[in-house]
Amino acid sequence: MVFRKLMAVFGAGVEVDTVLRDTNVRPGDLLRGEVRFRGGSSDHRVDGIFVDFTAVVEVERGDSEFRGTFSFLHAQVAGAFELAAGAAHAVPFEIAVPWETPISAIGGRPLRGMRLGVATELSLAGALDKGDLDPLLVNPLPAQEHVLAALDRMGFRFKGADLEEGTLPGSTMPFYQEIEYYAGPRWRRHFNELELTFIAGPASVDVILEADRKGGLLTAGRDVYTRFTVRYDDPPAAAERALNAALQAMARRRGWFF
Repeated sequence: MVFRKLMAVFGAGVEVDTVLRDTNVRPGDLLRGEVRFRGGSSDHRVDGIFVDFTAVVEVERGDSEFRGTFSFLHAQVAGAFELAAGAAHAVPFEIAVPWETPISAIGGRPLRGMRLGVATELSLAGALDKGDLDPLLVNPLPAQEHVLAALDRMGFRFKGADLEEGTLPGSTMPFYQEIEYYAGPRWRRHFNELELTFIAGPASVDVILEADRKGGLLTAGRDVYTRFTVRYDDPPAAAERALNAALQAMARRRGWFF
């Protein structure tokens, strides 16, 4: 069990804690936990308790760039109730992790560049108070793992990951993830770097690739894109075949390849 203090003392003296059963989840899993709180020196009416899925996102506005905090799921875990002075209370919850939730860990280890988590919000006396971000380790689905493992076998080296503001076709999220790699040895003559984005759903995941293809003697370099789908019932080798075909299509120039 993981115990984190989300809010120290609310203005009315109400203390709120949260307990997550497991901070390691996958898209589509149920996040289970319990919100615990204790009344202050007098009785209070709690209007509701909410859990926010929150991410730190890169935002561009004109020539400036900054990081913003985006909420992509606002789940109510308790309605209105009366909290007596000094009384202890606990509310269990189960929240489905959205399929499109970005990956923030691989093998349970945090992914560099990602800040993702949940925050508990208490509505009391017409005011809202939200606790600090409680990190959540979202591990890849098996189909996503197959793609990432194939990139490793092809010699691509992880560079970093971040979230960019914007909604991609087929997505419902206000941002998208870019997992960045340095090109593997076989691909270095064609690409400098590769960026990967997943758009997951209940039955399959779309994989979007962007590479900065190198130019030739008479041509300038430019970014190239491709997109393919991996179904969850596909064998692991299918993901690698689809990835290899997509990379070859992006690298192909003037009808020849390697």
